[in-house]
Amino acid sequence: MRILRWLLLIGLLLLPVSTQAEEQHIFGQIRDAQSGQPLAGAEIKGAGVQDETDIEGRFDLRADSGYLIVRAAGYRAARVLSDAPLNLKLEPIIPKALYLSFWGADSRDLRSRIKQQLRDNHLNALVIDIKSPRGYIAYRSKIPLAREIGAQQVRPLKDLPELLAELKSEGIYTIARLVVFKDDLLAKKHPELAVHTPKAQVWEDREKLGWTDPFNQRVWDYNIAVAEEAAQLGFDEVQFDYIRFPSRSDLVFSQPTDDESRVSAINGYLERARERLADYPVYLSANIFGYICWHPEDGKIGQRLVDLASRVDYLAPMLYPSGFTIGIPGYRNPVENPYEIIAQSLRQAEKFSGLPAIRFRPWLQAFRDYAYDRRSFNSEEIHAQINASDASGSHGWMLWNAASRFSHAGLQNRLPPEKLKLVDVSPKPPQPTILTSTEKPANETSAL
Repeated sequence: MRILRWLLLIGLLLLPVSTQAEEQHIFGQIRDAQSGQPLAGAEIKGAGVQDETDIEGRFDLRADSGYLIVRAAGYRAARVLSDAPLNLKLEPIIPKALYLSFWGADSRDLRSRIKQQLRDNHLNALVIDIKSPRGYIAYRSKIPLAREIGAQQVRPLKDLPELLAELKSEGIYTIARLVVFKDDLLAKKHPELAVHTPKAQVWEDREKLGWTDPFNQRVWDYNIAVAEEAAQLGFDEVQFDYIRFPSRSDLVFSQPTDDESRVSAINGYLERARERLADYPVYLSANIFGYICWHPEDGKIGQRLVDLASRVDYLAPMLYPSGFTIGIPGYRNPVENPYEIIAQSLRQAEKFSGLPAIRFRPWLQAFRDYAYDRRSFNSEEIHAQINASDASGSHGWMLWNAASRFSHAGLQNRLPPEKLKLVDVSPKPPQPTILTSTEKPANETSAL
């Protein structure tokens, strides 16, 4: 009898563990924390599985016990225990952001001024440089390659965890700006990872900075490791900048370049980043050229709007009027028409990508013009851009000034939401020209 009991016990121990003990049936509903309305299309991700909420905000999945990551465009992401039923309310957030530069972060005075401007002007977001075009990483990194190449020689954010905790206590949405392929340190310490000239030298741009090869997967993994550290530190969003090829046609990469290979490289990097960061309550965004909003093709730099749309949560077109050096249809002097530049570009971006406005958050100009008449961008120009972005229904906006110096006048007296209305800025059709028998119409090609 004793032997029989032992045999039974051994048999029970050898039985496969029931999947019911590992998996849970998780279901529930996601709502807007302010309105109480159900959220359709919210993403819920568990261990190896994910689901989207239906029109009533409901979801139903089976996942290992642990945590769920919940995301929805226009809301703060959440990390919650996988209880069932799960009735979660997500907090809406429309970022109105200033920018803290890599070198500016080393100034206590500038940091204090930026934080005060956020408070005084009811702004709720801050973009913080964590990796510079020179390749320096602003905080204490544990990545071996960063230490090897000297990326830790300059660290202006030695107190980054404390800074993030302070910002979060005040409800500030934090965005980690990470410069990707423009990386002077990595390119010059490891020339095999760099972009080269036809003479096999490490290529330098106008700032005498080297770039890394967007095809190289070691470059991918290094930058994604930095992004993962940002997620672990608690940033709400990781923003990839210089997520592109240099805009020159005579450079040498590890693979031949054409429209498709460039787009494939940028897409591949973003896909891998999205996979690596999927288990963190963090969003991904990408900075893109302003003119990409107007072109369905890649612009020779690997940024094709329709492809980027499915690989990041938010797209951040750099809609600086000074950057539109040939204007847009109907508006050939962009600095005289900042509202129109922002409004029209966001409309075009929606059209080409098929995305709703909430998936775009533009960079706006808060610096002196460099392309037309050298005018200062003061309160009038800045308000016009902000109003166009707000009226378009975008996911907020970010003000760019390389030195992180913003005037109070440019931030105050913005129109309240109830007074915003997107003005029709469609260019008027040209008047028909009456030709005589000796006149011929000129050949016209779109500047875009």
